[in-house]
Amino acid sequence: MPYYRKKPVVIEARKLTEDNVDEIADWCNLKQHVSCLSGIIIKTLEGEVLAKFGCYIVKGVCGEFYPCRADIFEEIHEEVE
Repeated sequence: MPYYRKKPVVIEARKLTEDNVDEIADWCNLKQHVSCLSGIIIKTLEGEVLAKFGCYIVKGVCGEFYPCRADIFEEIHEEVE
């Protein structure tokens, strides 16, 4: 059985906080956004998803957006200059 390694790809991501909801909504090209006590609704390839405060919003290689839990994101990513 063959093994595979992910190709190194630099991605854009921002951590969602209560203070940057409007900035994230603008970055994700949301004309209108719904925020609640626990996060913001973003549009992904799979439909609308609740991105909770503290998670990272990732812009994928095809320009799509999706949320990623902070613990998972920080385990597999490191910041680049």
